[in-house]
Amino acid sequence: MPITTPTTRRGPLVGLRVLEFASIGPGPHCAMLLADLGADVLRIERKGGNGWPNPVVDRGRKRLTLDIRTEAGRERCLTLAEGADVLIEGFRPGVMERLGLGPEILHARNPRLVYGRMTGWGQTGPLARSAGHDINYLALTGALAAIGGREGPPLPPLNLVGDFGGGSLYLAFGIMAALWERERSGLGQVIDAAIVDGVSSMMSFFAGLLPSGAISLQRDRNLLAGAAPHYRCYTCADGRDIAIGPLEPQFLSELAQRIQAPDNLLQDVRDPDRWAAQGEHLAALFARRTQADWCELLEGTDACFAPVLTLEEAAQHPHMQARGVYRDINGALHAAPAPRFSRTPGAIRDSVEASEGWD
Repeated sequence: MPITTPTTRRGPLVGLRVLEFASIGPGPHCAMLLADLGADVLRIERKGGNGWPNPVVDRGRKRLTLDIRTEAGRERCLTLAEGADVLIEGFRPGVMERLGLGPEILHARNPRLVYGRMTGWGQTGPLARSAGHDINYLALTGALAAIGGREGPPLPPLNLVGDFGGGSLYLAFGIMAALWERERSGLGQVIDAAIVDGVSSMMSFFAGLLPSGAISLQRDRNLLAGAAPHYRCYTCADGRDIAIGPLEPQFLSELAQRIQAPDNLLQDVRDPDRWAAQGEHLAALFARRTQADWCELLEGTDACFAPVLTLEEAAQHPHMQARGVYRDINGALHAAPAPRFSRTPGAIRDSVEASEGWD
């Protein structure tokens, strides 16, 4: 069954026309964000799709199948670009130019076009035309080295940090900034959204604290990487996990009081040399009760606590349900449009086939 949606498009981006060239990963996610907030997104895709059909990320589009390698397909894209506000493409540098669809040609036809280019390495640099994926981009930015256990190699944090954190979200931010500037200049421009740039920007918090010694990026001494006893996950008696994060003294005190920890257990908790022993004591303490027991005792308090849930369990959690964070549509969990707006809320929409284009 199709997604049940409002009969009229709504959201703060109503009236914005986005021409999306189908790709995988961050490009489609960015287009979903714009579509959720009301943009009219027209996806150009090849016959058979992109090989990664995704009913959640691919929602909210009009889909038009074209062979952009042919003269007829190219001409159709040029005509569609003339009526677009934004273009999103995620090919390797130079591909759109070889197809005759590069920014120079499109801006000659539509000077107001905001041309968004989503890549891992960026449009320039020695690696620009090399293949890569999220794990490679994270590795080059300094982020991956800081993620994982105390021993062994780093662990990739799914592809959340690179593809989506440093990728699609920075592309969406760049698009909004370019549209704002266009209100003054009347001109579009090219956005070079590179995952290595976005993740490096996200690392600014750590780069700013490293010189003073306020934080370390060594995995066994990093306050936020799971080494500190009061900022990590623990396994309970039933094999389920919980997460605690009381970084501030008052929150740490509340946790210690509620779990009846020994008075001296969490003293000098800022000293990395004490973390291993403190963590072992807390691990033994949390292993005495089930996840449900700890939820009953700690959830909703200032102990900075949460159960570690699967995606399916997260959708059923009372807080997530109260906010309507997820909807189960045809067996797939759709996250609600984010962020939320007081006057012009977005909406989840189905994708439909388009025979011509925008209309």
